Amino acid sequence: QVQLTESGGGSVQAGGSMTLSCEASGYTLSNNFVGWWRQAPGKEREGVAALLAPDSGDLSYYADSVKGRFTISLDQAKNTAYLHMTQLKAQDTAQYYCAAALQPKPARWDSPEKYDVWGQGTQVTVSS
Repeated sequence: QVQLTESGGGSVQAGGSMTLSCEASGYTLSNNFVGWWRQAPGKEREGVAALLAPDSGDLSYYADSVKGRFTISLDQAKNTAYLHMTQLKAQDTAQYYCAAALQPKPARWDSPEKYDVWGQGTQVTVSS
């Protein structure tokens, strides 16, 4: 059984930084796409970042709203994905989820259909 467990959420002031972790069990994250998503109250779920870590080099993708501020990474030894967030803004406040694709699919990285397993989420609150 594949499980994803997020951690690292909490409250931070605007301009601060925070790193979220996503530990996987039952599946090797480097096999396919791993992504971070978020959903704020009253808004649709939004793809934040994704990573494909093939042996030949990492391929990463970011939403325009976080490009230059967020970094996705993968520690293969720990089978854990991270989302390092800097210059946080009040509009980054949301429930953050990690997701893993278990098999290749033609969907875009920021399409929910690309992912097969989702974590339970961790709350990030940015106060201005």
